Amino acid sequence: MTEHQSEAAGTTVAAPSAHELRSDARDNRDRILQVARAIFAEEGIDVPMREVARRAGVGPATLYRRFPTKEALVTEAFREQMATCNALVDAAVADPDPWRGLRTVIEQVSAMHAEDRGFTAAFVSAFPQAVDFAQERSRALVALSGLIQRAKDAGGLRRDFVLDDLVMLIMANSGIRATSREAVQAASRRFVALQLRSISTRPDDGPLPPAVRLPLLAALR
Repeated sequence: MTEHQSEAAGTTVAAPSAHELRSDARDNRDRILQVARAIFAEEGIDVPMREVARRAGVGPATLYRRFPTKEALVTEAFREQMATCNALVDAAVADPDPWRGLRTVIEQVSAMHAEDRGFTAAFVSAFPQAVDFAQERSRALVALSGLIQRAKDAGGLRRDFVLDDLVMLIMANSGIRATSREAVQAASRRFVALQLRSISTRPDDGPLPPAVRLPLLAALR
């Protein structure tokens, strides 16, 4: 560790070591990602980069040094969710009953998207520079397309259902607004159950998840 003389007080001040600088940079990066995930989940991905920097307690220069573009920040913030999403799809594809697999993955992925508005926006956005993110999304969509066809062939899914309908379902599900996260999740479960009954060829007379009263004002926001 090097030392230099303070001109103001004439005291010896230790300069930060390379290890300390690396640790500080790592802490800044982790804090930025933590704040970005929370903001994107609550407000979507349109939040300005400067606002992310402000809430993370760092300067814009520090933010852009770690994440040069908005898509770089969004991609890294949702990398874990994308990996989880693909794992859910893989498990659904491996299910010997394709309709059960499709139904399960729709329920699970919809729950993820209902809890995190930003993930839905990231999933359907075009990030041409985020090659790895685009590849993971494409892999999930290709696997789901195959699963949809298998569910049709097995007689569990209506013949006119297509992949675009699944994307539309996920987008609609992420638009649910309520006064609490618990209410959003409960409303999502009922919405998804209703949608699954509309696309299934197998009668389901079981009870729906409980209805949730959604304030009109919250729904219009």
